[in-house]
Amino acid sequence: MVRVPLLVLAPTTLLTACAAAPPGVDPGSAPPPTQARVHDGEHHFGSLTQLTFGGENAEAYWSFDGRQLVFQSRPAGEGCDQIFRMTVGEPDSVTRVSNGEGATTCSYFMPGDEHVIYASTHLGGAACPPKPDRSQGYVWPLYDSYDIFKIAVGGGEPVRLTDAPGYDAEATVCPVDGTILFTSVRDGDLELYTMDPNGQNVTRLTQTPGYDGGAFFNADCSKIVWRASRPTGEALADYQRLLAQGLVRPTKLEIWVANADGSDARQVTYLNAASFAPYWFPNRDRILFSTNYGDPKGREFDLWAVNADGTELEQVTVSPGFDGFPMFSWDGKTLAFASNRATAEGAYDTNVFLAEWQDVEPHPTAAPTPAERVKADVTWLADPARQGRGLGTEGLEQAVTYVADRMKELGLAPAFGARYRQPFEVTTALTVASTTSLSVSGEPLAGDAMAPLSGSSSGTVEAPLVLAGYGIVDEEHELDDYAGVNAKNKIVVVRRFVPSSIDDEATARKLSDLRRKAFLARQRGAKALVVVDLPVVTDGETMPDEAPFPSLETSGYGDAGIPMVVVKREYGEPIIDALGKRRSLTAKLTVALEPTRKKTTNVVGRLAAEADRLDGVIVIGAHLDHLGMGGPSSLSPGDKSAHLGADDNASGIAALLEAARQLA
Repeated sequence: MVRVPLLVLAPTTLLTACAAAPPGVDPGSAPPPTQARVHDGEHHFGSLTQLTFGGENAEAYWSFDGRQLVFQSRPAGEGCDQIFRMTVGEPDSVTRVSNGEGATTCSYFMPGDEHVIYASTHLGGAACPPKPDRSQGYVWPLYDSYDIFKIAVGGGEPVRLTDAPGYDAEATVCPVDGTILFTSVRDGDLELYTMDPNGQNVTRLTQTPGYDGGAFFNADCSKIVWRASRPTGEALADYQRLLAQGLVRPTKLEIWVANADGSDARQVTYLNAASFAPYWFPNRDRILFSTNYGDPKGREFDLWAVNADGTELEQVTVSPGFDGFPMFSWDGKTLAFASNRATAEGAYDTNVFLAEWQDVEPHPTAAPTPAERVKADVTWLADPARQGRGLGTEGLEQAVTYVADRMKELGLAPAFGARYRQPFEVTTALTVASTTSLSVSGEPLAGDAMAPLSGSSSGTVEAPLVLAGYGIVDEEHELDDYAGVNAKNKIVVVRRFVPSSIDDEATARKLSDLRRKAFLARQRGAKALVVVDLPVVTDGETMPDEAPFPSLETSGYGDAGIPMVVVKREYGEPIIDALGKRRSLTAKLTVALEPTRKKTTNVVGRLAAEADRLDGVIVIGAHLDHLGMGGPSSLSPGDKSAHLGADDNASGIAALLEAARQLA
């Protein structure tokens, strides 16, 4: 039951159900199609033709051969909507499809055009159901007698497809296999479901409290689009109270998309308005829908378009009053929609129109949406020209200037007098000094026998050695290499990488991280960490080749708090053998790293509170710099091309700027 969600009660078109109507003329006695006015600014419309005249006519949906429309109408002398079909261009072809009993809504052709589905209350009684109690404000009735039926276009008895207690309606059809997509309250909330063309194999698609309805498949039935309310707090309590009475109040409705099975559901619009009746563009991830966005009184409904990712929001119609329920013909050349643009002053008709669709570039008739603003910021920050925003790069300096300019543009005051910048120094490179050395039991190792690790602190440590397996502690895999090991005030020796029993790549990468091993050692009181690439091999296994020393790069996260070195296998194996035989060994380790430091800066804007201020400051932060040209923290550590960082740091900055815009 797709309805026009009126937020303000006014003498405008009041559409209930998929589209209800006051008494009017029988669409079968309508005059021939008439050319209608296309308003300035309706760039997508060529010619415009009015098909119905008088009464309430809406939700006109195409047959699959593109020759017919099926729609609902409230003709003169009838108390509630009935379903009709017509051949386009033949006004005398209008024929009633439903049986004339009860209320009907939401009709759609089945593939092959020999049958139509629609919702009807006729099994609950031939009379129109009672109107809702408007003492609770503007509410929609959810008649529990609504079920979905299928009927031959040539007549006959309707076949019932749903028989679950409660409201079943708002059915549309997949053009590929005839799967029916509909809304039902059968599980206690208004959710989306699919079923086979015969009503079997009902599957629930949505799970979140709120009104999910008015859904359509795209052309290949891989995705769905619908409108949903997502009330919270008091609004949710009000929604659930009304739902228990068979009523629903149109709160804020937004457009959503998902895969055809309901997975990957995403909100498309954030218009804080009543947006409904979405329909896919042919063969494009773009959506046409109706909304009262931009009208403070909530009375003007126009057609708008938006990409499925929320970008390129565009106003399509500008006619006063109501435009809604759009559906493209299957070839994409003609748009059917309902409108009261040709209604005489003082009348309340809604009629069906056909527009010759002009597929021109979107016109910037609407302010950028949050999604578009975020996308623009991410695109600029993650451009390869920013050099991955690595520390010390010109690209990072450009990003600092960009963010400072955006803060000024958004109305944030500089946090440091006249400056947004807070300079500081960071280490961008490390050099190993000649004093770096390791001796074991008084015997010095050759200069190339070991190398400091990224994240190592500088300093000299002299202490006993202790062996701690691979240096791993992980409850999930029941590993604790420190069980029974006293590491306090000792130099811990561990094997590099992970045991062969860890065969999951992601887990192995996490547990073999050398910084992680250093933190575990430091937490247990160790004074230093020595790493040897000497895996434990069992009978039948071959000892793998020794891995090269890790490159010495600045991590950007500070040092691990203890000296860390990796020792070549030929020097480390005797040490591990001796410790494994519980021989006492001592070592003296000196790590001397000489940093190269460069200046960089934080960017900080300030937004003063407008009301009485509380003590303290709320800080919203995000990470502006990134990995630069790859490196050990990159997902591709061997790749030295720009690591763009669109997925994390850039998106965080974009979200911060959008939050600043809304707060300001």
